[in-house]
Amino acid sequence: MWQKNQTSLADFILEGLFDDSLTHLFLLSLTMVVFLIAVSGNTLTILLICVDPQLHTPMYFLLSQLSLMDLMHVSTTILKMATNYLSGKKSISFVGCATQHFLYLCLGGAECFLLAVMSYDRYVAICHPLRYAVLMNKKVGLMMAVMSWLGASVNSLIHMAILMHFPFCGPWKVYHFYCEFPAVVKLVCGDITVYETTVYISSILLLLPIFLISTSYVFILQSVIQMCSSGSKRNAFATCGSHLTVVSLWFGACIFSYMRPRSQCTLLQNKVGSVFYSIITPTLNPLIYTLRNKDVAKALRRVLRRDVITHCIQRLQLWLPRV
Repeated sequence: MWQKNQTSLADFILEGLFDDSLTHLFLLSLTMVVFLIAVSGNTLTILLICVDPQLHTPMYFLLSQLSLMDLMHVSTTILKMATNYLSGKKSISFVGCATQHFLYLCLGGAECFLLAVMSYDRYVAICHPLRYAVLMNKKVGLMMAVMSWLGASVNSLIHMAILMHFPFCGPWKVYHFYCEFPAVVKLVCGDITVYETTVYISSILLLLPIFLISTSYVFILQSVIQMCSSGSKRNAFATCGSHLTVVSLWFGACIFSYMRPRSQCTLLQNKVGSVFYSIITPTLNPLIYTLRNKDVAKALRRVLRRDVITHCIQRLQLWLPRV
């Protein structure tokens, strides 16, 4: 079996999310529409932050990293599912499964760490506004983003290396629409004690972002209560509202998917939870930040206005020589 694991001919079979019925065809179409909204929203957020100089701050740099993670996350899982459905195939190669396993774990872990970093950014902005430029400059924001990516990459690489080292029992059928680790673990023939220990340690480490986020908001709440002006309180809550909404959606979906007792887990519930954090959350995140963030909305208007003016000037330059 070890030799079989090393060959490119050994493929896993993904059960998928939809069958050939008209109802499921409609659901697939709806999923692809949501996928396009997620790709468009996150791409637009990244481009706006890159193009508009007024958004070149640590807060919006971290937001661009969140959008990049969401964009990669939704592309890692949904594209393969849609490709398999449209082509009529359900297979994914051993290397493809390992790559998908690594990417979705890496992106999920990086998003957990990044949300914790963003809560610290909000803590500094509200509790220490005069020292914000020192405590949260561009260099610190870049270092925090790099540490989020690096820490999650090392964690997911360890997971992937241990899991894919095991021999798998046939048929290699994964009862999911991508190579999620609980579904792949069920195919392992050997003793998985080492892998379970690794999962427990990783779960404890991923509780650290929740602790950091909770601690940051305890201090933020104390500072808001002490504010005298009602306008300052509204601004503080508006600043934190988008981040708290995203945190609730992301960690709520993760807790539902991975922190329930095994006796209460069903295949349908696992798929629903995975759909939520792999496509619904990445779709809602840019909408939440764009609709509730005045700076992003103003940047969008500035970019659109700038493009319209540039287009008019170019047309005028083409027209003037003729006159």
